[in-house]
Amino acid sequence: LILAASAGASPLFDDNAVVNIEIAGPFSGLVRNKEDREELPFRLSANGITHDVELRAAGKSRLQVCTFPMLRVDFVKGATDGSLFEGQNKVRLVTHCRRSDAAHADVLQEYLTYRIFNELTDVSYRVRLVDVSYVDTPDTSESTRRHAFFLEPKDGPTKRLGGEELEIPGVSLASLDDDHMALVYIFQYLIANTDWSLAVAYEEDACCHNGNLIEIDGTRHYLPYDFDQAGLVNARHARPDPSLRLRNVTQRRYRGFCMDDDTLRRALGTVRSKETDILTIVDELPALSSRDRKSTRRYLEKFFAEAQNEDRLLASFRRRCIKD
Repeated sequence: LILAASAGASPLFDDNAVVNIEIAGPFSGLVRNKEDREELPFRLSANGITHDVELRAAGKSRLQVCTFPMLRVDFVKGATDGSLFEGQNKVRLVTHCRRSDAAHADVLQEYLTYRIFNELTDVSYRVRLVDVSYVDTPDTSESTRRHAFFLEPKDGPTKRLGGEELEIPGVSLASLDDDHMALVYIFQYLIANTDWSLAVAYEEDACCHNGNLIEIDGTRHYLPYDFDQAGLVNARHARPDPSLRLRNVTQRRYRGFCMDDDTLRRALGTVRSKETDILTIVDELPALSSRDRKSTRRYLEKFFAEAQNEDRLLASFRRRCIKD
């Protein structure tokens, strides 16, 4: 399902060019007390404009496993007009989990997963890659430079597409757009992500686990996010769900609900038609080492080689699909 974007799109997510930014503030205190989620004052500079912002640690499981947390950046309402961040209020910055080169690669590869889904459908969360200089104050000699990416806020797709956000405890398969869900199922298989569900997440009140629901023209759509457990990323902290009996997160496992073959075949055809575009994103991904770039390409190419025999792959999906 491809829908035209509306005028509600934000300039931050209108382009894929990498943005250089600097964020200065008390990072030592934020990291040391990350589980308190206290908002602290920082200054964010981009494209020659400096913004007074508040930052706090974000995320759930990553707070437990990462030495450097994801960040939520709170802009002052009305103070971003005419800048890259116009229209933004609270936006999440997905950061490196640890200081290692491997953790830096994980960020780039998670960014890639979002870009792949963007290639398949506009009904998805957009991202913007940034090259960040983190300056720890008051000791400005302490700075770190890493890539990160901004993740479109929850209401971003509804503003772009004219939809409505849904905060409901559950969703029926009959209410979901079949073509979109078929793309979701195959996309999750492509990137080897099993850390998602159409059920309510643990300690949450609304559907769904690692995904949000929006309604467009009377049908509901599941928008996935949070791919650090995906095999394509293969983050060092990632572990498969023991109940699935997978050797590791790189092992693909189809987790879609059972649906008719024609719908799934159309979705598979859409994904296959994007092979060149997807591999081009890998080739053009900045800062990824030659070794990581080659391994990422090989991992994706293995899926596309498997998908050449559509009948066989669809038969394997039928054997694994979840019955309603």
